[in-house]
Amino acid sequence: MQIRFDDLEKHLAKSLSPLYVVHGDEALFVQEAGDAIRRAAREAGCIEREVFIVESGFKWDSLQAAHSNLGLFGERRLLDLRIPTGKPGTEGAKVLEKYAQTLDTQQVTLITLPRADKTMQATGWFKALEGVGTVVPVQPLEREALPRWIGERLRRQGQQATDEMLTYLADHCEGNLLAARQEIEKLGLLFPAGALTMEMIETAIADVARYDVFALSEAWLSGDAARVVRLLQALRDEGEAVVLPVWQFSEDVHALCAVRALTMRGTAAAQAIRQARVWGRRQAAMEKAARRVPNAALPGFLGTLAKLDAQAKGLTLAGPPVDVWQSLTTAALAFCGVREFSVASVAGRVS
Repeated sequence: MQIRFDDLEKHLAKSLSPLYVVHGDEALFVQEAGDAIRRAAREAGCIEREVFIVESGFKWDSLQAAHSNLGLFGERRLLDLRIPTGKPGTEGAKVLEKYAQTLDTQQVTLITLPRADKTMQATGWFKALEGVGTVVPVQPLEREALPRWIGERLRRQGQQATDEMLTYLADHCEGNLLAARQEIEKLGLLFPAGALTMEMIETAIADVARYDVFALSEAWLSGDAARVVRLLQALRDEGEAVVLPVWQFSEDVHALCAVRALTMRGTAAAQAIRQARVWGRRQAAMEKAARRVPNAALPGFLGTLAKLDAQAKGLTLAGPPVDVWQSLTTAALAFCGVREFSVASVAGRVS
C-alpha cells in the first residue's frame, strides 16, 4: 500500500502497519514522517527500539537476529532500519525479501531510503516490502508552494502573516526546510500568538537560504531573472568560487542543446529531457527553457561559455582584469531573455 506524506497522520490515527518504507530526498519531511511513525509505535506499546544503519561493513545478520528474537519480556519493538545509499547490495536484498516473507506483525519496522526511482521500485526487495507494508513517498516542496507552507506552519502555532511577509520568509529560507522550520519555531518562541509584523520578522529571521547551484540552475532555466541575480549575488557574498556556477551554466546550456537536437528528431520533450540527464525539479525548468530560448541563440551562448570558462580558470592573459561574476550575471540574464534591464535594475527588483 502507498499513502501520501500529507495523509500519514490520518493513517496513523486509525491504524499502525507492521512495516513502513519512507523514501525521499526532502530531509525535513523524511524526518517528520519517521518521527510520526516512531511516535505512533510508542503509543501502540513499542517500548524497545533498535536502530540499524546500513553502511560499509554492516552485518545483515544483526537485523535478522533482531527480527527473529522476541523483545525483552515479550514487549513490542520498533526496528528502525536506515539505508542512506538506497542500495542494500546482494546480501541485503535477499535479507529484505526474506524479511518481508516472514514479517512479524507484533513488531513495527521502519525503513528509511533516499528517493526510490523506477529502477529501485522495480527490484525484488522493494516490491516485497511494498507488498506487505505501507510505502510513504516524500516529494520535495516546490519553490512556489514555500510561502503557503510557511503560512500553514505559522498557523499551527497560532500566528499569522501577510502574503508579503510569507514571501520575505520564503526568500530567506529558500532550499533549506530544516532551517525554515527552525526560524518558524523561533518566531513562536519570541512573539505571542496573533498577527506578526514585518518588523518582528526582520528582527528575528536569519538569512538561512541555501543558495546553491541547483537552485540557480532551476532559476535561469525557468527564466526567473530576479531570482538569478539574487542567487548569484548571495553565492558571491558567501565566497563561493565562480568556477562552480559557470560549470553549472555550461551544463545547462549543453543539456538544452541536446534536448533541442533530440526533439528535432522527433523525440518527445519529456523523454528528451530525461535522455539529457536532467532530473528532479530541473525537469520542469528545462521544459520552460526549451520553449523559451530560441535555437538561433544557442551558438552565441556556447561561445560566451567558452570565454567564461577560460576567465573563471584564469586562462586569459591579455587585456584588463575581468569581473567574471559580472560577466556570468550578464550572460545568465540574457539566457533569461532580459536585455532591456541592466543588472542593477533587475537586482533592485528583489532587494
